[in-house]
Amino acid sequence: MINLVLVSFYKFTHFKDPAGLREPLLTQLSNNNLKGTILLAPEGINGTLAGPRESIHDALQFIRALPNCVQLEHTEIQIKTIPFYRLKVRLKREIVAIKVPKVDPLARVGTYVEPKDWNNLIDTQETIVIDTRNTFEVKIGTFEKAINPKTERFSDLPQWLERNHAKLENKKVAMFCTGGIRCEKATSYLKQRGIDDVYHLKGGVLQYLRDISPADSRWRGECFVFDYRVSVQHGLKIGNYELCHACRWPVSAADRLSSNFVAGVSCDHCVNKRTNEQRARYAARQEQVELATQKGELHIGVNYETFKG
Repeated sequence: MINLVLVSFYKFTHFKDPAGLREPLLTQLSNNNLKGTILLAPEGINGTLAGPRESIHDALQFIRALPNCVQLEHTEIQIKTIPFYRLKVRLKREIVAIKVPKVDPLARVGTYVEPKDWNNLIDTQETIVIDTRNTFEVKIGTFEKAINPKTERFSDLPQWLERNHAKLENKKVAMFCTGGIRCEKATSYLKQRGIDDVYHLKGGVLQYLRDISPADSRWRGECFVFDYRVSVQHGLKIGNYELCHACRWPVSAADRLSSNFVAGVSCDHCVNKRTNEQRARYAARQEQVELATQKGELHIGVNYETFKG
């Protein structure tokens, strides 16, 4: 039986020529039969890969040999099936887009907090806890007492932080996100704006759900992930959400009982936002997905990264 693992990693560094790194990296990962997505930008690398453990090991060795990446850290979990259909290595302006000049986690960043110490921090009455993820992610699950900035994309967060700057001054601010990378930018931005007592959850929600038992947890709900698992629970077990393949919105088991939910065609979120012509196309696609499933094949027409940002 093949030992499959999923690894997530990121590294803020300075790549002089990220475009020149793309093809050698894509070739290396393809030769190792890996699936997932890697983003390359002048500010570094961000990725999630899945495949056989030996292939992942070889890939991480190759990635750590990239300029200034020898200290790249990763998190991994054992999986039963690979949660990606393709391998993608993409060039971006930022590996996580905050769209604010001079925000540089290499220059300044908040204090990392290990999952085992996170409860003590957020249980403190004076700590302001901010969920840096997007609205649809927060709806699925979040920490007790966390503030929801109600953003549609991560690049909206600085505007919310500016509007609430006075409330955050001279306060202890704790921030969290899915895997830790968005908080690197968010805490760096706050420190740039003069708010110094800033902390963030190391490894993000995923590390917390992996390390902390349900009995001790302050997390409520599930955590959205950007692959076909859709959501995970404590222990990183696959959750109860699925995607509406018409609008890519995560739908719960209760949502799927709605009369507006038609697999691959519509859900409560999009039923009034699509035309009959669009729904006809979705229905035809769903028929192809079901035929592929019956044949034991993968249908790769579904994009699980629509909301990533």
